[in-house]
Amino acid sequence: MDLNRRDVLPQIALAATRSQAMAGAGAASAATYASLRVGSDGSPVLALQQRLTALGYWLGGVDGAFGDLTRQAVVAIQKVAGLSRDGICGPLTWSRVYVGSRPRPRSAGGHAVEISTTTQTLLIVDSGVVTAIYNTSTGSGQRYFQGGNWHIALTPSGMFSVIRRIDGWDSSPLGSLYRPAFFNDGIAVHGYTSVPSTPASHGCVRVSLRAMDHLWGVGGIQLASRVLVYS
Repeated sequence: MDLNRRDVLPQIALAATRSQAMAGAGAASAATYASLRVGSDGSPVLALQQRLTALGYWLGGVDGAFGDLTRQAVVAIQKVAGLSRDGICGPLTWSRVYVGSRPRPRSAGGHAVEISTTTQTLLIVDSGVVTAIYNTSTGSGQRYFQGGNWHIALTPSGMFSVIRRIDGWDSSPLGSLYRPAFFNDGIAVHGYTSVPSTPASHGCVRVSLRAMDHLWGVGGIQLASRVLVYS
């Protein structure tokens, strides 16, 4: 993972400046693009990927092919913008892409991992600047039975720190977690094969397998990294 603050922070600041300049022309620009979805390809997808990447939405790579990671980045900006979370970049989503919808961090200094259970996004924040935005899925709020007792699937709010990491698949009574970074007893940020657009976990914070690989490196989620969870 190459999240060098000296490189990323100026790029994010430049993206924010460009977003303000493009806001007035956003709707008109969005109208020139067709709706994009999984399976789309070509220059419109490339433009979408470049713009999302400039805004900080992680999608794995810019290749002109609309795959699942691009869909998740589209879902992430739809969440932030308060749109329907269908993963399709239609006119409304294009307009938010052009305006430059980005979440506001709550951490003012240092390195932090922020998880919003409302927008279902995970942010990497450095010195008060959001440097990366990931689609995520947190606790579903549903009841489940485990260990002889009923529990509620909630992701706890508060300030925590990463206390343990496992470099590989970790089997648990509730399923297998990929490269989990535990921050509250058995609650972890981890990779998973399915990351729906709504809360769906038993309390952990799901990201895609490739996103977890990206987060594992320097500048992502390390031992002792601050983790802030809020609604």
